Amino acid sequence: MVKTNTSKLVMLSVQGQITPPMQRTAYRVDREGVPFVLPGTGGIAYNVKVGQPAFGWVGDHVEPGVSTAASIDERSGAKNQAYNTLACVGNEAVVISGDAKGARGIVTGKHGGIEHVIIDFAQEDMEKMAIEDKVLIKAYGLGLELVDYPGITVRNLDPGLLEKLEITEEDGKLIVPVAASIPAHLMGSGIGAATTASGDYDITTTDQGEIKALGIDQLKFGDLVALEDCDNRFGRSYRKGALSIGVVVHSDCLLAGHGPGVTTLFTAIDGCLGYRLDPEANIGRILKIGIYR
Repeated sequence: MVKTNTSKLVMLSVQGQITPPMQRTAYRVDREGVPFVLPGTGGIAYNVKVGQPAFGWVGDHVEPGVSTAASIDERSGAKNQAYNTLACVGNEAVVISGDAKGARGIVTGKHGGIEHVIIDFAQEDMEKMAIEDKVLIKAYGLGLELVDYPGITVRNLDPGLLEKLEITEEDGKLIVPVAASIPAHLMGSGIGAATTASGDYDITTTDQGEIKALGIDQLKFGDLVALEDCDNRFGRSYRKGALSIGVVVHSDCLLAGHGPGVTTLFTAIDGCLGYRLDPEANIGRILKIGIYR
């Protein structure tokens, strides 16, 4: 068992609501200059779940399950910033209004820019939900530290999920199972952000030949991935020898510089973090949610 400061962490309630899909322009323009109008962020994605492919959907930035925010109107406001920062992957969520009141789910990702917290619920519960239903999250994990690995920064991770990740220790390194490894030159939208304690950043998919050659087109929602030479301690940047590990939170995209989004879970620059490839390294399987329910 990896030693942590879990006993000192604060569990805090944060409250959001199911967000409506939003469209600010008549259409968007893809990386080849072609206009498109497709489903995207927000709402309840009834047939898109953790464990399913992140590629191949007739959509753009699609979020699996239920999309939530603290405020629908002020996406970059203080309430949404706090909601997106405090909530962690693996946190418990409960619906507190509407016909689905009492339904329980699990946070599976955080989407930057739109400032959504993405939650997995059972299908029968989603069928009862409506836009603006209120959701309470027991936010727990912000400030999580690994006592014996001070060089590893932990972000956005519920301590309960940490315990289930099948992490091993080898030659002074913490080894995390991942479904794929992503080279730094493919990381795009979100790079340069000031913080990794919220949101995500995207694997760019403009070069489809490279994506297929590396097997990245096989990624699934909820997959754990290793980001090579990526420093995610205090923002997102390239650093030779750094390693970050995160979780795939939204679908592939058509916009230049965009693709499946990754929310950071671990990052280190001193070589104390490593990974092993495991095609089953998916939080859906680990938590028995999404298609694994």
